[in-house]
Amino acid sequence: MKSAYAQAGVDVDIEAQASRIMYEAARTTFENRRGNIGEIITPFDDFSGIRVVDVGGLPSGSMMCMCFDTTGTKVELAHRMNKHDTIAYDLFAMVCDDAVLRGGEPVLIGSNLDIQSLGTDERFIPVIRQLAEGYTAAAKTANVAVINGEIAQMGELVAGHGDFPYHWGAALVWFGRREKLFTGREIKTGDAVVMLRQVGFRANGLSLVRRIFGNAYGEDWHHTMFEDMPLGLHVLEPSTIYSALVVALHGGFKTKGSAEIHGVVHITGGGIPEKFSRVLRPSGLGVRLASLFSPSSVVLHCQRLGGISDRDAYGAWGMGQGMALITPEPEKVVAAAPSFGIEAQIAGEIMPEAGVIVVSQGAEQPGTEIVFDA
Repeated sequence: MKSAYAQAGVDVDIEAQASRIMYEAARTTFENRRGNIGEIITPFDDFSGIRVVDVGGLPSGSMMCMCFDTTGTKVELAHRMNKHDTIAYDLFAMVCDDAVLRGGEPVLIGSNLDIQSLGTDERFIPVIRQLAEGYTAAAKTANVAVINGEIAQMGELVAGHGDFPYHWGAALVWFGRREKLFTGREIKTGDAVVMLRQVGFRANGLSLVRRIFGNAYGEDWHHTMFEDMPLGLHVLEPSTIYSALVVALHGGFKTKGSAEIHGVVHITGGGIPEKFSRVLRPSGLGVRLASLFSPSSVVLHCQRLGGISDRDAYGAWGMGQGMALITPEPEKVVAAAPSFGIEAQIAGEIMPEAGVIVVSQGAEQPGTEIVFDA
């Protein structure tokens, strides 16, 4: 007979099974930090046991900070498509790529998975296994270890599409050296801007995407075929994780870099104008971006369906861009990117006058110069 707690919708036995699956996935990530800052020590090996890192004897000038973020509403695409093995990339990209924005090295992640209910049988365990699979792969790509996590059954407080809605958030610990942190004042007139490509939509601006496609195709818009596959799979395309490339170029907590980097722009909410303005504000400089990546066909399709201007599109989405590196050595950056599975190209240059100028690759008026105030 089920306990009163299980009858209320929280089966602790099923939750323990789900927690163990996520722990076993996390344990495979410990190897990512072996011999480096953030190496995980487990006094006894169990998902309920303590996991710690030894930070004794760190040199003077060692810095530690944290990043917090979630997958936002992109997680609804995983619900809609019943495909959950890539959503961890969106989660990890949001926190790991914010760490390198500051000049740090992402090291340790903990996540909080809020679900409606696991039910009282094993029917949702395959979803947990998919999440765990993505957990492991994303951590390897970012070269981080998953030190801890939590699954919370929240009942009707968590809602969404389908019969297993969930929200997923994470906290990341990063380490850096004081002399290598970016202040914004390192950026110089004449520095090149190397853009790193994002295929499809990153984990931001998805509320607008869902509204446009829902208005055009109805509630089940995600099943509409576009080009070679359902529209929902195009929108679910995972966020690219750039942090390992940036750490290799700029140098990590204990490692030297291979190129001189003066600044990093992580292009998420607010798009190119907001994110560049924020990074350039301390220096008072501006940027002209004349050679951006073209947006994916699904992004242009969404822009046309919604009647979104190029100006608004570049303020809502990355439009093919996920991160920008500001550097006096752009050729080194472009040459290093392919070994990390990342496309890179020189997109523009830092100017002495404040402001952000974009030569549009959007659907409205490609080739038109759009000027955004600082």
